[in-house]
Amino acid sequence: MPPMNEGTTLAVVEDDAEIRSLLAGFLEGEGFRVECFDGGAALDKRLTQGRPPDLVILDWMLPGEDGLSICRRLRDEGGPPVVMLTAKDEDIDRVLGLEMGADDYVSKPFNPRVLLARIRAVLRRAKGVGLGDAPAQERLKVADLVVDPASRSVHATGDSSGRREIVLTSAEFDLLMCFVTRPQRVLSRDQLLDWTRGRVADVFDRTIDVQVSRLRKRLDEGGSTVPALIKTVRNAGYILAAPVGPA
Repeated sequence: MPPMNEGTTLAVVEDDAEIRSLLAGFLEGEGFRVECFDGGAALDKRLTQGRPPDLVILDWMLPGEDGLSICRRLRDEGGPPVVMLTAKDEDIDRVLGLEMGADDYVSKPFNPRVLLARIRAVLRRAKGVGLGDAPAQERLKVADLVVDPASRSVHATGDSSGRREIVLTSAEFDLLMCFVTRPQRVLSRDQLLDWTRGRVADVFDRTIDVQVSRLRKRLDEGGSTVPALIKTVRNAGYILAAPVGPA
């Protein structure tokens, strides 16, 4: 059993029994602990019992509540990271999955090794590994935000209601860390894609634009009062326009 995966639990939510069985067998062979569910209700019941899984592999097309709805609920509740399985491969579908809070996606039919690479990349990101430069560990002050790498949390301090937590998905927090560890530097789309998704990213993948847009929206909705904290630099990428210091 590969030691790097020992103790890591994956939840596979897939209504096709044959695919569930094949995925479970493959992932268990890679050293993961695998729990299988045929839909959202079964997964919900599991999430109320003990330690949650480390990652959810979630089929898009499920009977009853579909994968997008489940993904959105997991995001809103601060649940585990999600890798979506989808038979849809259009850009608009990828964008929709990311908007609902998916950390990554794999299109069916897929090579199990590709799925394995995506799973490992998301798990590394969830642990703050693989973001380029060594991540900071002390709390950081960015405009009216306090970012805590150790607890992977973000709070807005400029809201009149006082200190307020901004709930981000694992992927959104990783993207924010790319900016706060490199403030006031123009970061290209390729750099951001490489730091957040590594070698599993498609060279033509433009979803980083969606993720930046989503991060901006989360910060605004979460109570940040600073407009255009992350600015677009035409034909170059993005920049965190505010300085960063210890909180």
